[in-house]
Amino acid sequence: MSYEIYPLVFIYVKSFLLGIIQGITEFLPISSTAHLKVVPYLFGWSDPGVSFSASLQLGSAFAVIYYFRDDITIIVHSLFSIFMHRMPFKDDNTRLVTYIFVANIPIFVFGLLIKLYWQNFSDSNIRGLFSIAIISIVMALLLGFAEIYGKRKKIFADINLRDVILLGMSQSLALFPGVSRSGITLTSALFSGIERKTAARFSFLVGIPAISISGFVELFTIFRTASLIDIVPTIIGIISSFFSSIFAIDVFLRFVAKNNTFVFVYYRLIFGTLILSTL
Repeated sequence: MSYEIYPLVFIYVKSFLLGIIQGITEFLPISSTAHLKVVPYLFGWSDPGVSFSASLQLGSAFAVIYYFRDDITIIVHSLFSIFMHRMPFKDDNTRLVTYIFVANIPIFVFGLLIKLYWQNFSDSNIRGLFSIAIISIVMALLLGFAEIYGKRKKIFADINLRDVILLGMSQSLALFPGVSRSGITLTSALFSGIERKTAARFSFLVGIPAISISGFVELFTIFRTASLIDIVPTIIGIISSFFSSIFAIDVFLRFVAKNNTFVFVYYRLIFGTLILSTL
């Protein structure tokens, strides 16, 4: 089957595969953005672009909402409780809502500043392979240090506002390709002394607003500027991202309940080194 004979089939299959890559790498601490940039490069495909890559995050956002649907239901009820009684720290559920809100302030502020004052950000060298490789190596080392020096004694009830602010500031670094939103928030949580499974669960819930809004904004851009034939691959990618994200969330939470994250440290070190070797 040649690309020339079946160009649409190739585009749809590529979108499906990129959706799977997005879903798996979004919730593992290895950077979905980096893999959506590197994998097409390795296979000789064209760069899927910022809008397409960000749109795929919608599948991941829907997946984490579905996976934690019971928690989300409680969170929504707690949100009403906060507005009605103005008690943001009444119990663990209202504290979780407050913490999610606080943790997302930095990434929205910095994201808006980049949008307003760094207009060529998506085409800058920061999205280049060299930058992604260096960032991957640095993030791997930080996660390794967090595993070594983090005390991992805190459960959710022990998390304080300082931990949340640090995690939120760390999450804003995920605006740069190669950082990994789940990776940097997990690293921050481990440095704060939070035990692994609680850190991973909190990281996933905190990420819902950021990846949802980013995905919707870019999907709106695609719908506004693209034809129907160009929209179909995006929808295919979002669907495959949804199912692979559910798989990744479940596997990762089971994994960190019993294991450390050094396998991802080693992976990112090798990943970054291999990218540098191809340049």
